[in-house]
Amino acid sequence: MSDRAGHDAPEYMRRIRSFVLREGRMTPAQQRAFETHWERFGIDYTGTAQDFHTRFDRLAPLVMEIGFGNGEALAWASEHDLLRDYLGVEVHGPGVGRLMNALASRDATNVRIYKHDAVEVLEKEIAPETLAEARIWFPDPWHKKRHNKRRIIQPEFVALLATRMVSGGLLHLATDWEPYAQHMLEVMEAAPAWRNAAGPGQYAEKPDWRIETHFERRGLKLGHGVWDLLYRKR
Repeated sequence: MSDRAGHDAPEYMRRIRSFVLREGRMTPAQQRAFETHWERFGIDYTGTAQDFHTRFDRLAPLVMEIGFGNGEALAWASEHDLLRDYLGVEVHGPGVGRLMNALASRDATNVRIYKHDAVEVLEKEIAPETLAEARIWFPDPWHKKRHNKRRIIQPEFVALLATRMVSGGLLHLATDWEPYAQHMLEVMEAAPAWRNAAGPGQYAEKPDWRIETHFERRGLKLGHGVWDLLYRKR
């Protein structure tokens, strides 16, 4: 695409993505999940703000997990927190299929899923002051310095997210890559809409609600640390 074409393209086409879509091969069970469970658990992106109280057929606080991977943590949280509703966003099909199968196996009623870019979902499908909590656990750290701009935790993103949170709503970040933890802390401490729940400039203790996943255990075996950050919407 020429420079002129890129300049004239809509904003969503020019945005730097925080992910690379390497779909991978879905297992037959994961593929069947889309055929049999998507209508029940999936939300098709329409670019229009959703009424989630209607989607869940009740009034309950809404928790959004961005980039849920294989869905292990989201499945556990939704099962052990039945008084709240959960909204998962993930672009990779195998993880979405795996989560839907897990949800169907226990007849879950408090989870819905987007297979779409989280930024576009936040911009178009989530109305202001909708979310009670947002979770972004172990996002791609984009290790190379020239790729740091692809990290999802950026000033513009956390400002957008703040507009979708209720007053006092919680943002929970976690990473096992120390330079990204430092980047997260720097971005969040400079964000006027957010207050550090652990105290200015502080990381938080790991909360009980964030289980140790297979991904995290692998990182710990490699000697990685883990950093949690908890921020409240002002």
